Amino acid sequence: MILVYDGKCGFCSRSARWIEARLPANARVEPWQSLELEELGLRPDEVEAAVWWIDDDGHSTRRSRGAEAIGRSLIAAGGLWTAAGLLIIHPPLCWLARPAYTLIAANRHRLPGSRAAAP
Repeated sequence: MILVYDGKCGFCSRSARWIEARLPANARVEPWQSLELEELGLRPDEVEAAVWWIDDDGHSTRRSRGAEAIGRSLIAAGGLWTAAGLLIIHPPLCWLARPAYTLIAANRHRLPGSRAAAP
């Protein structure tokens, strides 16, 4: 399991650190700038536009982007976060979560903590 985020975005980096503290030890949280995207089946334009959650169970790989990636990372965090994650990825809340994520992603550099992340 890996959460891929924009490491040059302060808001994104703070959010990634928040979920990283709640994920199990076998999950990774990495800025896309430090990864070999091709190995993950991702392109630069995809990771510049949205956060990604990649889950490989050994038989298949599931790639989730945007709000669904956030939901799946919350599910992986376990506990009460699982319920929040399930709500985000299933109707009817996913119908609101997707456009909300798009709006937040488009304005992430204006949000609190949005100063450029340390290199």
